[in-house]
Parts: sequence; structure tokens; C-alpha cells
Amino acid sequence: MYEDEHPHWMNAPFPPHPGLPPLPPMPPAPPVPPHFAPRVRRGDVRIALLRLLTEEPRNGYQMIEEISRRSGGVWRPSPGSVYPALQQLEDEGLVRGEESGGSRTYRLTDKGRDNADEGAEPWADVARSLPEDRHELRLLWGHLGEAFVHLTHVADDRQVAETKKLLRSTRQAMFRILSEGE
Repeated sequence: MYEDEHPHWMNAPFPPHPGLPPLPPMPPAPPVPPHFAPRVRRGDVRIALLRLLTEEPRNGYQMIEEISRRSGGVWRPSPGSVYPALQQLEDEGLVRGEESGGSRTYRLTDKGRDNADEGAEPWADVARSLPEDRHELRLLWGHLGEAFVHLTHVADDRQVAETKKLLRSTRQAMFRILSEGE
């Protein structure tokens, strides 16, 4: 399946690279340019939350992570969209939230179960909205980020100098490619 082939490049840890120490947490990603962003339709968050809750009770963070996993990392809804949607679902009587262990776990009510589309997979639609070549660029950028984090922690002066030279020439080559299309 799509998510098995394309692990999320910023939110899931990479397996350790042989011979290198484990990675520290990644810094936040820069904003994604619009042509790299997946298309999330109005209501997709709501549909996804209800669909996930047909399987088992979850907290908001677990739902964000699961949507990201199922979309192959293409779609990671923000807490600013998930938590208000959960509050609205709770206000409508479709879910019930219970405080437990410092987090709020949500479960479907009978009314929520009647309204949930168990066949819906909005994460798959969102994942398909991003052209494959753009998604691959995002993945490659993530792999480069992994190497950069290792470099900043274990490289000697010579390796840093070589890497800086490589990055400068790569940037120039990328702009050369872009200028050829004009």
C-alpha cells in the first residue's frame, strides 16, 4: 500500500543508519509551497475522525498520527483543525470525550456510529491529490534532512567543508535546471 512505500519524512523516525548514532528530534518543517501541498477538502478532517473512531477510541494526537501514517505522510492535519472538529462532533452528540491520564479520549456514540462512513478513506484521496513526483521530492528532501542532522552531530571539519561545497553546487544546479524551463 502507498503508506508502506512512502514513510512520512518529517514525523516518523527514520531507522538508524548503520554506524551512526540515533537521530535527535527533527526541527519543524518549513512551510510547504502550495504546489507541493495536498488537496484537503472541506469536511475531510471530520470524515477522517469519525472513520478512525469506528475502529477504536483514540485521543486527538493518535488520530493526527494515524491520518499521517495512512496518507503516507502526505496529510498531517494540524491540532488547530482536529481539536475544533472533535469539539464540534462532541457538541453534535456524535462523539463523547473522556479525560483519562492527562489526555482526552474520544469514542463514537450510537448517533456517531450511524453517521460514520466505515468505507471512507479521506487520507487516500488526499494522498492521491499530490502528484507522485512531488511526493517523491518531499521524501528525498526528508532523507537529505536526515543526513544533515547526522552531519551536524558527527562530521569533522573536512566533512563539513565538503558538504558545504556539495550543497552550494547542488543549489546552483537546481537553479540551472529551473532556468532551462523558462
